[in-house]
Amino acid sequence: MMDTDKIYCLDCLEGLKQLPDKSIDLIMTDPPYLIKSTRAGGHNRLARTIQPVNNLLEENGLVSGMNPDILPELIRVMKKINCYVWCNKAQIPEYLDFFVRELGCSFDILIWWKTNPPPTFHNKYLSDKEYCLYFRKGAYCQPASYETAKTVFHQPINVLDKQTYPHPTIKPLNIIKMLIENSTRPGDIVLDPFIGSGTTAVACIELGRQYIGYEINEGYFEVAQKRIQDTIERLEV
Repeated sequence: MMDTDKIYCLDCLEGLKQLPDKSIDLIMTDPPYLIKSTRAGGHNRLARTIQPVNNLLEENGLVSGMNPDILPELIRVMKKINCYVWCNKAQIPEYLDFFVRELGCSFDILIWWKTNPPPTFHNKYLSDKEYCLYFRKGAYCQPASYETAKTVFHQPINVLDKQTYPHPTIKPLNIIKMLIENSTRPGDIVLDPFIGSGTTAVACIELGRQYIGYEINEGYFEVAQKRIQDTIERLEV
């Protein structure tokens, strides 16, 4: 078993293979989305502003989707299927097919409805929603209140977090904390195979859960390490 309360700079498939069967209470993860085109389109000032962000996503492997070989490993390491997977709309059928049709999981579709989405050029509608699919089979899930049982979260993109801990797809900490608290008990082990900027680790530290995280990108790994250390120091004050 790998040490908990630690993140590792390595490919998640390699890391998963080092975990024993049925050792993880919850998986919370934000793997690469499947994005067919990263061209902003046009030559105006707005397009020139957005294109560098899209280039960053592509250069760091954040547009190619999740390697399907990872899915069986996720199932193997969970005590019971208890898994939140962030995705875009293009990936929903693939995940439903695997978790629901093949494995018989129950599921919920949670939505982060961004109140300040960036403009879009290729689609008729704004990309103002991101999806988090929750799959479970015999696992613990008990929201503590009416508010924490809601499935749509109206919230802006946190520009300050993106500036402080640079990562193009950072998720709101309060949403991640709520989902983890709904589906784990204190002391449980939460795995994030795509730890990114470290949001899952920070949420676990604040909630009293153990965590393990993997991040293959050295730059983002360093960002996550700094964010974790900042959190520990803040809570010690």
